Amino acid sequence: MTRAPQQEWWTAAEIAAAGLPDMPGTKRRINAMAQRLGWDRAPQLVRRRAGRGGGREYHWTLFPARAQQKLLTSSSDAAPLPAASDKPSRDEAWAWFEGLPAKAKAAAEERLKVIQSVEAMEQGGASRIVAVDDAAALSDKSQRTIFNWFAMIDGVRSDDRLPYLAPRHRAAAKGKRRATIDPTFLDYVKADYLRPEAPSLKSVYDRVVRIAKAEGLEVAPLHTVRRQMDRDISPTMLTLARKGYEALKRMRPAQTRDKSAMQALEGINGDFHRFDVFVQFPATADGLRAEIARPQLCAFQDIYSGKLLAHRIDRTANSHCVQLTIGDLIERWGIPEHVLLDNGREFASKMITGGVKNRFRFKVKEDDPSGLLTSLGCEIHWALPFSGQSKPIERAFRDLCDRIAKHPAFAGAYTGNTPLAKPENYGERAVPLAQFTQIVDEEIAAHNARPDRRSEIAYGRSFDDVFAESYASAPIRKATEAQRRLWLMGAEGIKVNANTGQINFMRNRYWADWMHGIMGQKVVVRFDRQALWDGLHIYSNANEYLGFAPCSEKSGFFDVDDARATARAKREYTKAAKGELDAYRQLTARDVADALPPVEITDEPVAAKVVRPLFDKARAPAPAPISADVQAAQAAMVADLDQARAARAVETAERDGRETFMRARALEEMIAAGDAVTKEQQRWLAGYQGTAEYRTWQGMVADFGLGVLAKE
Repeated sequence: MTRAPQQEWWTAAEIAAAGLPDMPGTKRRINAMAQRLGWDRAPQLVRRRAGRGGGREYHWTLFPARAQQKLLTSSSDAAPLPAASDKPSRDEAWAWFEGLPAKAKAAAEERLKVIQSVEAMEQGGASRIVAVDDAAALSDKSQRTIFNWFAMIDGVRSDDRLPYLAPRHRAAAKGKRRATIDPTFLDYVKADYLRPEAPSLKSVYDRVVRIAKAEGLEVAPLHTVRRQMDRDISPTMLTLARKGYEALKRMRPAQTRDKSAMQALEGINGDFHRFDVFVQFPATADGLRAEIARPQLCAFQDIYSGKLLAHRIDRTANSHCVQLTIGDLIERWGIPEHVLLDNGREFASKMITGGVKNRFRFKVKEDDPSGLLTSLGCEIHWALPFSGQSKPIERAFRDLCDRIAKHPAFAGAYTGNTPLAKPENYGERAVPLAQFTQIVDEEIAAHNARPDRRSEIAYGRSFDDVFAESYASAPIRKATEAQRRLWLMGAEGIKVNANTGQINFMRNRYWADWMHGIMGQKVVVRFDRQALWDGLHIYSNANEYLGFAPCSEKSGFFDVDDARATARAKREYTKAAKGELDAYRQLTARDVADALPPVEITDEPVAAKVVRPLFDKARAPAPAPISADVQAAQAAMVADLDQARAARAVETAERDGRETFMRARALEEMIAAGDAVTKEQQRWLAGYQGTAEYRTWQGMVADFGLGVLAKE
């Protein structure tokens, strides 16, 4: 802040009486000095005197330099001159100045140079008016303009003048002129505009106008709403609301990783890539049918050099293909230290990465067998899902898309990279698998050998050259024969039979004498996927080699691919049978239960047929004696029952099958004649017609006539 004397405005008489250095001592000569120096041309520094008599007052900054210094030093009550209340703070001023364009900043710097030249002339003894006149002539600016610039920095520190001298039309408070919008109206606009469907602002505005008219809200013009939305909504907010999280993540630049401190085979990364080419896969001995499909490439790349070290072609992305590709890489080059994998199911398989706690795929169990890479001591790293930037091999796949999928040998088989980008000759042909595999091998070799690579490691060399140079001096771990069994064979946690020690695996049985010692345990079996009958190598869950178990019974399914095809067919068969059953069975058991009619329950007591005697308890009182008349009546009833039973026995003995058949024929004749027949008779006839006796008599009547029914 600038220091000022206690009295800032002076009349000519006061100046003459003060006896200041370099200034006259009379009023007349002071007025002559003011006229000669042009003090009246500084409107901000000259004013009319208030009160009687009038006259003019001059600001103390118009005085010569020595006079100003005398006023400052002689005034013991000198106090800092506060900045004008309408000026922004220094922090606000500099923050605003940072956002100005270069042209406005240059104008402020030019004004500051003029101000500094005036002050320099004042230091040399010139008055403010003379200095301003000279500066105006040199800068081609008017004296009034320069005095206005001094007014702009009045009370401002010398090191803070630059932002206050900038053109002020850009510092106007635009917010004071902004039209207000009804908050409810604006809330409707925000809710409709900030959604994934991304409607246009015009359509949103039209809908909200209808709502505003219905609710009696004030309607703002479209251009006002548009400007308000542009001010309030940041690009990140707009992207998140209308395009989603993936688009928001793409707004941040990708992380750049330094590979210069690495070496060959220190780290590899792998992934699957589906080519946009139709390939004719032949039928295989394991039951896979011939089909036309887009092949999957499983490839592993050296992170340091960028060279593709191993690759395989398969119909689908599966863990067996990954295992074989890793085996090819280790067999030829060695065991890597770090492996960066995609978080797909084929890479997170227990056969590949079993034992890794952060696998985030499948259920992690304490007794899980160690996978191939875990057993070899490789450190597993997982790439972010749906993040191609996390895997360097995606850059190589982009090259292969152009050089392999669009190869001239595959003309007519290219599918396009999206359903909307199909070529004109889409579906004309399919490439034989052998030809496709040959082209892939050639193009990957050319990809590795291509010179003029511009990576931070290659410096114009090929990937092959970079890898070979580093590989020659890198400490490489090679696989032993025991380790080869890890990646040449599959791994499964298998339960050994608790009674015999036998292992049932893939429809085959494996057993040896020594296996009695591991009965009931869970073990790891490793096998040749192309020949299951060659036997199993048995390991403990801690990966300790236990021994070899030959195949004691061969029952087919000697190939893992065959077993996979059979399992897939079994699942499809089960699914089809279930679908057929669900389609045929229209009602459920619950529907049947609900359809059953209610059963009438009677409360009449039923006499027990068997009575359990009670022992060791008080005897019931003896019944009263029965009279002779009652005993005689009971005896007569029993005699009648015996007589009726004997009569029925005689009737049954005399009746034979001939009478039963004749009864049935009589009922049939009554039904044919339209006579009335009871339901009991109908049920009896229907049941009897299904017996062998009925069919026998019917055949005899057909052969010999009705005479066979006559009694002998």
